[in-house]
Amino acid sequence: MHVRPAKQKDLDTLSQICLESFDRALADTLPAAGRDTFKAIATPAAIAARLAEDNQVLVAEIAGKPVGMLELKAGRHIAMLFVAPAQQHKGVGKALINAAFELATEQSVTVSASLPSVGAYQKYGFELAGEVAESGGLVYQPMEATLP
Repeated sequence: MHVRPAKQKDLDTLSQICLESFDRALADTLPAAGRDTFKAIATPAAIAARLAEDNQVLVAEIAGKPVGMLELKAGRHIAMLFVAPAQQHKGVGKALINAAFELATEQSVTVSASLPSVGAYQKYGFELAGEVAESGGLVYQPMEATLP
């Protein structure tokens, strides 16, 4: 597995990975507003717009094929982490998290974790950092990891 910065040519595939993972794991846990919000932020154009700002998008690939992505905002907040369903539980998420930690510009990294993903983030070293909240219909648990 190889982790690298995203390129413009990756955006359609990354959007598909996000949407497929979201549909399988999260869509049924959220109201329609949350599903609509997510679909808007996961479009190739929306990812491209954030990539043009201060966000870094990382791609995990196996045999040259993208299988996961992570978006790091302002060097300190994981905005998106998605792995293709067929590649989950194979270390892809952990590799992306480790790469993000290497790029972090702060001593702590935060994430607004979807409720089904809290356990995975805890395995990655994150701890709960506040109460469950909601924004745009997306329900999340604030979490934080302190880097060594």
